[in-house]
Amino acid sequence: MQDLLTMLTRLHRPRLLMRAARIGAEDYQRGTHLPRILGFGILPRHGTALLKLIEIEADLNTQRKAADASYSLIRHVDVLIAMVGEARFLKTTQTPSA
Repeated sequence: MQDLLTMLTRLHRPRLLMRAARIGAEDYQRGTHLPRILGFGILPRHGTALLKLIEIEADLNTQRKAADASYSLIRHVDVLIAMVGEARFLKTTQTPSA
């Protein structure tokens, strides 16, 4: 099975969407943003949260490509911000300390 970070590097999204997500991720606060996206309750671990975010983002991307009237660009960017933020947290925890 692919690891989460490899899955993220293989995602290809429009450059403008990803640029907005990277800029937004600078101010990402897990406790504030994740409950709004995933629902309230106990926050999942970074890996579990990232898996859920990937699923949500895939659905949003499908809506975007199909020009679905229910597609929300704001929600898509919000989910991408959370994905980038969670990936950064996950990356820092997996980096071996020297």
